[in-house]
Amino acid sequence: MNAESSPLTGRQVEDPQRGWTEQKAAARSTKYSRQRTEKDSHKGIFAVDPEAKMETTTTSKANYVAPEGPGGRLRGTRRELLEKQIVQMIREEMQAEMNTPTPETQFCSTTHRDFCIPGYEPSRPKAAQIHDYKTEQAITFWSENYQQVQGVTPVQNQKAPFRRSALFSTPLSEQLDEIEPPPED
Repeated sequence: MNAESSPLTGRQVEDPQRGWTEQKAAARSTKYSRQRTEKDSHKGIFAVDPEAKMETTTTSKANYVAPEGPGGRLRGTRRELLEKQIVQMIREEMQAEMNTPTPETQFCSTTHRDFCIPGYEPSRPKAAQIHDYKTEQAITFWSENYQQVQGVTPVQNQKAPFRRSALFSTPLSEQLDEIEPPPED
């Protein structure tokens, strides 16, 4: 082991790159272990008294003290009371705006709201002629407008316009023998 890599001892070759303070502290460190030296640093290098407390104020803080206000009143009593009253009024207005009472909810169904209007008397229209619902076909939008529907076969029976028809699937040679469909308007 050479002298530079060995732990510090009391006698070491004087190194020109080290200062005299370091060498003096290194000479004194023989009575402490290496771990203790690394923990506490070398005694006496930074402070002569190791138990001394650091100062709590810095030079900047000591030199630049915040300016103090004047000792007397800046505003009169009447003005202070007026400001307090205005602040109180504004606070009450803001609380009134923020804490508005919730509107009363109306629990009403769509049927009740739209169809149960007061004063309305429902009445059925009188029939123009008597219908037999068992034998007649129902009247719908499509049954009323079947002539205007595109892409369907011509109606064979006026009373039942939407019955099955084989006209789409029958070959033309067989259709020629049949009665021609009525002409379109």
